[in-house]
Amino acid sequence: MRTATRQYMPPNGRLQTANLSYQSDVPRAVASLVEVTKQLQETLRLWSSLHASEEHVSEVYVRLGTEFNSTVAAFQTFGIDMSEIYRIPQDLRAVLEACLSEDPSVQTLNKYLPRVRLIIATLLRGLQSKQAAYWQAVGDSSMRR
Repeated sequence: MRTATRQYMPPNGRLQTANLSYQSDVPRAVASLVEVTKQLQETLRLWSSLHASEEHVSEVYVRLGTEFNSTVAAFQTFGIDMSEIYRIPQDLRAVLEACLSEDPSVQTLNKYLPRVRLIIATLLRGLQSKQAAYWQAVGDSSMRR
């Protein structure tokens, strides 16, 4: 297990640094990240119906940032460049800040959720585009043993 220092930007807008422990287990990291993206969408839905607070949405976003950083780090242990998705957390933060600045309602959710989904889809496409490089790297590293 390796440790890395990563920075992320939670919805409060203050850059934070976290020491992250991660395994170079890309499939597990990706699965965790995908799960948190689903949690974020569900938490936004709950927020829109007053069943989750703004703070809860923020907490899920921070978890997403942590999982994102762990996933990027896992890919990077195999020398895979992930720079094309580095903006995803910042893009999500901007949409979430705009959304949460309005009153919780289905209308607000319907206004912002398409953009959240588009950003998440961009993330998923970015991850998918790195699969071949990952499997190539895994194959190369197992052949060196």
